[in-house]
Amino acid sequence: MEQFLQSGTTLLAAEEAAEPSLVGSAIYIALVVIVVFALMAYAKKDFKNRVFKNWASQCFEQLYLFIENMCVGVIGPTGRKYVPMIFTFWLVIFVGNVTALFMPFAPTADLSFNLGMALISIGYVQYEGIKANGLLGHFSHFAGPKLAWPLFPITLMIFVIEIISEVMKNVSLSLRLFGNIHGGHMAVESMNALGEHAYVALGSFLLPVKILTCVVQALIFTLLTCVYLSLVVAHHDDHADDHGHAQMAPAH
Repeated sequence: MEQFLQSGTTLLAAEEAAEPSLVGSAIYIALVVIVVFALMAYAKKDFKNRVFKNWASQCFEQLYLFIENMCVGVIGPTGRKYVPMIFTFWLVIFVGNVTALFMPFAPTADLSFNLGMALISIGYVQYEGIKANGLLGHFSHFAGPKLAWPLFPITLMIFVIEIISEVMKNVSLSLRLFGNIHGGHMAVESMNALGEHAYVALGSFLLPVKILTCVVQALIFTLLTCVYLSLVVAHHDDHADDHGHAQMAPAH
């Protein structure tokens, strides 16, 4: 039992030692940005050709089509305007997750970094909601359906709950990404510690799961951002469609 506790304490100390400082985290984030820009610069060389022969250009083309289909499918026809934002989120998160496969730390294993991205995502959603429906129109939908004045306490209660729910979206987006990437690190280190005496890196057997996690977590973050955007701009799109149909209708 004492040996087990001692090994657990050693593993915890190693985990704390692996956590980089603020400067170290900034270096990892800068590395992700450099990798993203380097890949995009390499892919851009083949954009002048009608048929992409460069593997990077082909990958970026397929990724763009995937992101575009997701935005249009979830948000609607206006979803194409959000492709650059969603595309950037996907690239940063995916490359940040892949960093965890080769290095002892990853930007997406840092809760503060994930919270920053979540604040940008939810803040952008609020901006688009205000832009589409106006300030009062955007915040009025948090109050739920219109009720009679005697039921105003219920409306107020719904409004408070919805505001809290909106704020908690930041926690949900950041903790989900942090838990999966940081938890993957801890799982690999724990399995490596178990196979240390047999000189077997048991953590390497988790590589397929970690690769899948890199893709899935980037998809979940961007997909949820699209869903949140669809909730605040759908009402505006419906009015725009109705106005367009009214203009196209023949006069009697």
